[in-house]
Amino acid sequence: MLPDIAFFDAIAEAAAAETLPRFRMPGAIDNKHATGFDPVTEADRAAEKAIRQIISDRYPEHGILGEEHGDVGLDRDYVWVIDPIDGTRAFISGLPVWGTLVGLYHKGKAVMGMMDQPFTGERFIARPGEATVSRNGKTSRLDTRQGVSLDQAIMMTTSPKIFAEELEPSYKRVESRVQLARYGCDCYAYAMVAAGYIDLVVEADLKPYDVGGLIPLVEEAGGVMTTWSGGRPEKGGTIVASGSAALHEAVLELLNQG
Repeated sequence: MLPDIAFFDAIAEAAAAETLPRFRMPGAIDNKHATGFDPVTEADRAAEKAIRQIISDRYPEHGILGEEHGDVGLDRDYVWVIDPIDGTRAFISGLPVWGTLVGLYHKGKAVMGMMDQPFTGERFIARPGEATVSRNGKTSRLDTRQGVSLDQAIMMTTSPKIFAEELEPSYKRVESRVQLARYGCDCYAYAMVAAGYIDLVVEADLKPYDVGGLIPLVEEAGGVMTTWSGGRPEKGGTIVASGSAALHEAVLELLNQG
């Protein structure tokens, strides 16, 4: 039996209790990479710890894949995939486009997911047959935008710099064809695909915890999310999220030319 929405609400509130008091406040920032910059904060670590505790108390038989505190039981039927702050760079920059991502995999497939943005008060949750957003006590259904051609599409990516040299030409083929390309937003961009405000996200070098909470949101809202080769996206890698199947097919064709 899958968890109810109240359980995801409890996770979101516990994480927010750790992230919000630290947002737009001075704090230590550690770099996880010897070269480059991959920041992590105490808010990341504390939020994931709080989430893991709630899950372990309620579902001790489930596995957990987390960004900051390691993995447990990845061979189990149910595995929770956690990114306590997706968009730590945005978080430390004071920009409210980060979010807490929590996904639930069943036998390797994402079946439930949440993106919570506590500063804006928006909570996006998906379960089989339904994707919703709650804000100011009101819950609304999420529906992607349909009937949009590639030359009408609004596309987002975290940054054009995320693409390795061999992937950059493929990405640029897509960017050159859309009506509007914007950068930034991390997980918030995928939520906007689910909500029908933008049409497309194209990214690369993603980890399972970057996508686990977002796959059900996009899919249950009527969109499509795969790797660039059209495979399931649960393991991350090169990722495309589209508002419609037709748009997705057009993007995959461009990405795989040559």
